[in-house]
Amino acid sequence: MGTINYQERIPNNVDLGNDRRLQRALEAWQPNYIDWWMEMGPEGFQQDDVYLRTAVSVDRDGWAHFGHVKMPDYRWGIFLTPSDPDRAIHFGDHMGEKAWQKVPGEYRNILRRIIVTQGDTEPASVEQQRLLGQTCPSLYDLRNLFQVNVEEGRHLWAMVYLLHRYFGRDGREEAEALLERRSGDVDSPRILGAFNEPCEHWLSFFCFTTFTDRDGKYQLRALAESGFDPLARTTNFMLTEEAHHMFVGHTGVGRVLKKSAEMMKQGDPRKLGAIPVEMVQKYINLWYSLSLDLFGGEDSSNAATFFGASLKGRDQEGKDGKYDEHTALGQTYDLAVFDKDGNHVIETLPLRRAMNEVLRDAYVEDCEKVIKSWNRILEKAGCDLRVSLPHRRFHRHQGVYSGLYFTPEGEWLRPEQWQARKHTWLPTPEDSAYVKSLMTKAIVAPGQFADWIAPPPRGINGQPIDFDYVDFH
Repeated sequence: MGTINYQERIPNNVDLGNDRRLQRALEAWQPNYIDWWMEMGPEGFQQDDVYLRTAVSVDRDGWAHFGHVKMPDYRWGIFLTPSDPDRAIHFGDHMGEKAWQKVPGEYRNILRRIIVTQGDTEPASVEQQRLLGQTCPSLYDLRNLFQVNVEEGRHLWAMVYLLHRYFGRDGREEAEALLERRSGDVDSPRILGAFNEPCEHWLSFFCFTTFTDRDGKYQLRALAESGFDPLARTTNFMLTEEAHHMFVGHTGVGRVLKKSAEMMKQGDPRKLGAIPVEMVQKYINLWYSLSLDLFGGEDSSNAATFFGASLKGRDQEGKDGKYDEHTALGQTYDLAVFDKDGNHVIETLPLRRAMNEVLRDAYVEDCEKVIKSWNRILEKAGCDLRVSLPHRRFHRHQGVYSGLYFTPEGEWLRPEQWQARKHTWLPTPEDSAYVKSLMTKAIVAPGQFADWIAPPPRGINGQPIDFDYVDFH
């Protein structure tokens, strides 16, 4: 296990000490970042000692150090997976060329756009979740929230490093703008829609970290294939940390469902202070559909450009046997397209233009596994109810299904039919009010949990469930 050099302002494995210009630029950016963190990070807990995992290296057995630390003192470092001098580009028009260590001039603008869009999601989620600590269901969950928050902050640092290191003045200006936008702000919102949605309670948080962070997983996996080697190496390490974020959501929703199933044996879950399975389903529908939009349009010239330029690949593009070939030329993808009257045809797209949908396919398959695990929890608890994923056409605001209406089963609806039935599928203001009524105070005694959620089977890093995960000051 490595140790953290707390005297080093920016822990890194990119030899920052020998690039004084870059180090000075990042050290000048750091105070603005801390100002942003104090303003928009977790409210009310900045002086408390939190049991956090901090990256200390990229080694398999030594990439994390656990210990209590105040969040403003957390070491947001810059870590890339080890370089492979023989790495070659393995997809797109540049397949077979040596991976780029510098930004190709012809792709400078679109590569910067990719990095900025990814970078913008990281602080956005922190902003969405900044008030959740005040209604935490346990110290265990409070600690997990803060772990997600500080690692999203580190992922912002990872993208800012790339902007500063490889994009000159334009990159520095973009790095500043990442701290100026705000989630949900009318005049300066975050770039992607789901990151402007309010995350007002813990059920939304658990669904967000299940579905929206899982979108992040697939975006990072696509970028980890990039021919621009520093981006690929950066996102590869980010994926190591992203896994915990999805774990928090996956297990969180599972614990909510377990508690609901237990309460159903005694009567109406609502009267017993639990969240009914049907209400959990509505939040699954909401956050899953919002997350589907994050992949972009089904028919996308940008996706074709990114793939052709060897900047963004498919999920596990380089895995042996995953794909028959890696140029995606002369191949097609069939897509059902509807008009405003509900008529539909199957359009055959060039495969490169369908790369967003190819990545969405991998995401949907992964989410189906999550649903199966939640249904096993319900089954084991003796509950007859089950949860499901809505069809990918349901409640979409991007792509070919935007502006159209469908049931969770994917059946076309007229607008008036949607208006009459939408509240049976999506959370109502009354649903939100009920969920928030269960979360009016923080449960902070070690080992105690709110009535609406079951305890986890084990603690973090081998610690007991009743460990003092947060020391308050």
